[in-house]
Amino acid sequence: QVQLVESGGGLVQFGGSLRLSCAVSSGTLDDYTIGWFRQAPGKEREGIACDSSTTRVLYYLDSVKGRFTASRDAARNMAFLQMNSLEPDDTAVYYCAAKRGVRGVCSASFRWYTYRGQGTQVTVSE
Repeated sequence: QVQLVESGGGLVQFGGSLRLSCAVSSGTLDDYTIGWFRQAPGKEREGIACDSSTTRVLYYLDSVKGRFTASRDAARNMAFLQMNSLEPDDTAVYYCAAKRGVRGVCSASFRWYTYRGQGTQVTVSE
């Protein structure tokens, strides 16, 4: 069973930065499409970005373009979401998700992914 373990969330001030990590427990990271999502209190979960390994990262939210960067380190079997210039509206639980065997394919649907992390809280204070 593949597990995704997230870390890196926390409390940060307006304008600060955080880097979320997503460790994939087995397999080769290059075989996975990695998605990043978030869910703010009282709101629906929304797709942030998708890294399909063979194509450029797709960013689904205009509000994070230029501030958030998704990347991966295949040697460590880890994916990352670097978040800069954080704003209070970025406060949410952040999730990574993965699907194997679909290189070059992305989706903004959380349900599309086979494996999902437990989520990590990000809180941005004013």
